[in-house]
Amino acid sequence: MEEGNEEKVQMEGNLEVENEAVELPKTELEEMEDRYKRLFAEFENFKKRSAKEREGLYNMITGEVLLVMLPIMDNLDKAASSETTDKSYQEGVNMVVKQFATALEKFGLKQIETVGKRFDPELHEAVSHIEDSTKGEQEIVEEYRKGYQIGTKVIRHALVVVAN
Repeated sequence: MEEGNEEKVQMEGNLEVENEAVELPKTELEEMEDRYKRLFAEFENFKKRSAKEREGLYNMITGEVLLVMLPIMDNLDKAASSETTDKSYQEGVNMVVKQFATALEKFGLKQIETVGKRFDPELHEAVSHIEDSTKGEQEIVEEYRKGYQIGTKVIRHALVVVAN
């Protein structure tokens, strides 16, 4: 009987060794799985951050290019609003203004609304202030120069006259 007990004790000892051998890989597996999850999450964050940076860089470069073109748009607007007796010439200039404005809009350029709107220092730059009882508080009554933005980024502030 003693021999049977010895075999039983030896078998139990072997099982303990096997359980320890199994436990070690489980721990390693859990550590590797945790590392994998962390790496995957870090990579996803990197992809999102890179996409956001690319979009910001694109908007910045586009804004710089369009900023160079805005004086051309201003001069075309002046040409379109000047008086002339040649109606064909006037229509041609108006068509060029519309075509140029449409081309700029394709790059996301939007004109900032001014006259009749409330003054917003983020969008407008006040060049003058008047008192007018018929106008509301901080209401824009005149625009000296058009302002533009791409998305929420202001490319050029609108120069305006503000009432009250």
